[in-house]
Amino acid sequence: MRKVRKVLLLVVIMVTSLIMVACGGVDRTTENSGELKVITSFSILADITKNVVGDRAEVDYLVPIGEEPHGYEPIPSDFQKASDSSVFYVNGLGLEEWLERLVANAGGGADIITVSDGIDVIGVEGSNEDDPHAWLDVENVITYVGNIRDDLSQRDPEGADEYAANADAYIKELQELDEWIQTETLNIPEEKRTIVISENAFKYFGEAYGYETIGIWELNSHEEGTPGQISRVVDLIQDESIPAVFLETTIDSRFMDTVSSNAGVEIAGEVYTDAVGPSGSGAETYIDMMKHNVNTFVEGLKQ
Repeated sequence: MRKVRKVLLLVVIMVTSLIMVACGGVDRTTENSGELKVITSFSILADITKNVVGDRAEVDYLVPIGEEPHGYEPIPSDFQKASDSSVFYVNGLGLEEWLERLVANAGGGADIITVSDGIDVIGVEGSNEDDPHAWLDVENVITYVGNIRDDLSQRDPEGADEYAANADAYIKELQELDEWIQTETLNIPEEKRTIVISENAFKYFGEAYGYETIGIWELNSHEEGTPGQISRVVDLIQDESIPAVFLETTIDSRFMDTVSSNAGVEIAGEVYTDAVGPSGSGAETYIDMMKHNVNTFVEGLKQ
């Protein structure tokens, strides 16, 4: 099935390219108006970027809220977005390799900028891959903000002072968030600070704030939620008397439902890893998303 989807993706790329040529190329609005158009790979990066951009540029993203960016497959409108953009911000660390190919094939010539440059990377256990979920450590997001600010200032020197002021204000909010998370963590007894989720995406968060993290699997793979993986996690929960487990909003609940049932512990709530929350969720921004996650962890683990 994955091979079929890849073939279909290549067909879409070829057809889209032919349409662009037949129509005389892409309408580069940014070239006509001088206005920056920034595309990010997913919603979390878009929110972070908007806080730096302010009113000086349009910001959009490709992966819809509720879907995870690891295995997202683009639709035809994504090619137009990519081709119209001035710059494409990606997380990197192996998260969006196929999205980078999308931009390269869209014909717009947008620069691809990796905003995670400069962070201390955590590897994936049992592989040579990097864990891409660096944004779940607030200090890493401060690095993201600096990278975005610097790139925007080079592209739009007239806006450099505004980008710097926006970045400074947002960094202050992020520093306050970081301190708040550390304080809230104290509400959980140290021996209960273990986060069990489907994909082990909270390693950066755990290292930054003093939690052990356990996933049914590591990164998304072809072998997710196998009986052996589920049995291992159930045993760990029972051996360590872990009071609750959690479910990611972008991952099928069936695996964690099985763990919860077999281990005899409740799913204490949903947390956000790869996307901000939809409208009305109370987690529509990166900061609100992180606050939601921490509140969910505290309520579930302090029992």
